[in-house]
Amino acid sequence: MSENQHKYYQDYNELLELMDKSEHTYNKELIERAYRVAEKMHGDQRRASGIPYILHPTSVACILCELGMDSESIAAALMHDVVEDTPVTLEEITKQFGSEIGGLIDGVTKLGKIPYSSREEQQAENIRKMLIAMSNDIRVIIIKLADRLHNMRTIECMKEQHRRDKALEVMEVYAPIAHRLGIRAIKEELEDLSIRYLDPVGYAEIEKKLESKSKDRVRFVSEIKQQLYDRLKDDLKDVYIEGRVKSIHGIYKKTYMKGKTMDQIYDIFAVRVIVDTVPDCYNVLGVAHDMFKPLPNRFKDYISTPKPNMYQSLHTTVIGKEGVPFEIQIRTWDMHYTAEYGIAAHWKYKEGVTKKDSLDDRLVWIRKMLENQSDNDSTDIVRTIKMDLAPEEVFVFTPKGDVIDLPAGATVIDVAYAIHSEVGNRMIGAKVDKRIVPIDYKVRTGEIIEILTAKENGCPKRDWLNIVKTSEAKSKIRLWFKREKRDENITEGKAQLEAEFRRLSIHVPEKELEEFLSDVIRRQHCSTLEDFYASIGYGGIQLWRILPHIKEEYFKKYADKEQQPNVVVTEPVKKKVSSGVCINGVDGYLIKYSKCCNPLPGDEIIGFITRGYGVSIHKRSCSNVPRDISKAEEPDRWVKAEWSEQIEHETFQSTLQITATDRTGLLADVTNQLSAMHLFIHNLYSREGKNGMAYMEVTITVNSINHLKSVIGRLSGINGIVSIGRN
Repeated sequence: MSENQHKYYQDYNELLELMDKSEHTYNKELIERAYRVAEKMHGDQRRASGIPYILHPTSVACILCELGMDSESIAAALMHDVVEDTPVTLEEITKQFGSEIGGLIDGVTKLGKIPYSSREEQQAENIRKMLIAMSNDIRVIIIKLADRLHNMRTIECMKEQHRRDKALEVMEVYAPIAHRLGIRAIKEELEDLSIRYLDPVGYAEIEKKLESKSKDRVRFVSEIKQQLYDRLKDDLKDVYIEGRVKSIHGIYKKTYMKGKTMDQIYDIFAVRVIVDTVPDCYNVLGVAHDMFKPLPNRFKDYISTPKPNMYQSLHTTVIGKEGVPFEIQIRTWDMHYTAEYGIAAHWKYKEGVTKKDSLDDRLVWIRKMLENQSDNDSTDIVRTIKMDLAPEEVFVFTPKGDVIDLPAGATVIDVAYAIHSEVGNRMIGAKVDKRIVPIDYKVRTGEIIEILTAKENGCPKRDWLNIVKTSEAKSKIRLWFKREKRDENITEGKAQLEAEFRRLSIHVPEKELEEFLSDVIRRQHCSTLEDFYASIGYGGIQLWRILPHIKEEYFKKYADKEQQPNVVVTEPVKKKVSSGVCINGVDGYLIKYSKCCNPLPGDEIIGFITRGYGVSIHKRSCSNVPRDISKAEEPDRWVKAEWSEQIEHETFQSTLQITATDRTGLLADVTNQLSAMHLFIHNLYSREGKNGMAYMEVTITVNSINHLKSVIGRLSGINGIVSIGRN
């Protein structure tokens, strides 16, 4: 083990020294008892590096002590591996130390040796268990973060693949959670250590560049600090100014992921000003802008609009006399403690409070995440953490001025469901800054979002599941389909399963199907085969996850029967065409529907063989199709195409051009009618014409030419409609 790794191990004496220096009062008798149990049970156990195992829990306890955590957290940290790695049971620990410490250790301990179909599923279940414990007591995740931080600090002796696997898990799960809890120090160190093993070359390059610039930057920052202090010291007695270096991972994101050079990153080195009150923050901001020239669009006020992880500060980027841009951060001491220690500051700086006060409000996002995942595949929890707890966030406003924070890439549908389930379920459109936008519009920080809803007959669309970004919106859409469309879900789920069975050549007799799937049904928390179909139909179960297991079980049970020769002459059965179109009488081609004419079932069609993208399907009357194929430049690439007689569950986009007499409420009548027909609206555009006319263009989802004719017939009945044509 390298000398660099050895410095990360701290023994019990060092823990005692840290507690003596701390401003916190510790129950040393409790901590001593916990240490003696851990020391006795770990005995001669060694880490992979050869270091005595007991030094790992003492090091984790030291990290927690530096965070200012309480006596129970430190005691639990000392014993956090005892239940998992020694003969001692959780019941024995609980009996000796009480249910509070027992609960903390249980939350940190991985699940027992339960058989899982994949490593990913086991990881997901461990994370779910940790989050459940975390929602009851936030100290669980803080102990887990300290444990993971020490493991990452000392992982150098592991095999390369093991290091990469652990680093990836930290980057996807633990760093986002640390970010959401606002524990900046742990979050940034976890990210830096992960990048070190995931991209060692990139890490080393950034580290080298930072070292080469450090002397000049240190001098520059020192001068700025002195200038600010000289200007502020007479007006503010307790002003404190420090320098801040951006984390390697923060630089890595901007250089390797966003294509910037180091010189284009203005906040690598920043100055942080800490004062006593909020008015002082804004006074310092005024002074800073008077001393230095502020860069436009580089000011962020996180005091009036805090981040979801409670972070508050003023950020501004200015240019000094040397022409070098740099960032100034301004905050109060309370804001600083929260920024550095996040939720751990609850214990570090607020003596005598219980874990049940304002923490409940701060932990709502954990409970909401668990509620959103309750009906879904367990492995969705990892994707949820990556999506919903990502550092990049956008802040939008409702017309009433309420602030809604969402992950980057969120759409207006996500906004609707963030407001309320019923708003999302009845949504028919949206306005951004008073302008109508498509349903898949991605919102940006600062925009005012107005959701348009139908008074009656509003409902979400299945296609929304592919559009929304947040797990909350996905969960609420699935829940609506689960409650309102059970029969439809059963039909949809059965069709999806049968299609996958045909693709994989799985043939299970109908009367044996429920028994064959009984284990899968039970594992997916369903009671009957119909429940299983319904869960597939509304999206609660992703088939691609469970099919490998089903296929494996099928070959175990039916492979021998299939190997027996069994020649039976039967009439050929007409096969369902998977793509919806036959090319020269044959199914299975990769096809795409041309956007220039948007063909629908019932239209006369023709195919064109593209280079690398399969067969493009056009209407025979399309302007891009030659009238006489034999005279085309490449006649051999035009092929005969026809619709299948058994197209099921296929949807197509079609654009209608509507001309109408302009009047108040016309647009609302059109959207309400489309919503009443449960149609997905991809795009809606309207403009005023001359002579009191209005022109609209709407792109919708339909399943055939007859379906489209029905839609046109319904729309034609709206007062003022002059003509409706297909684009």
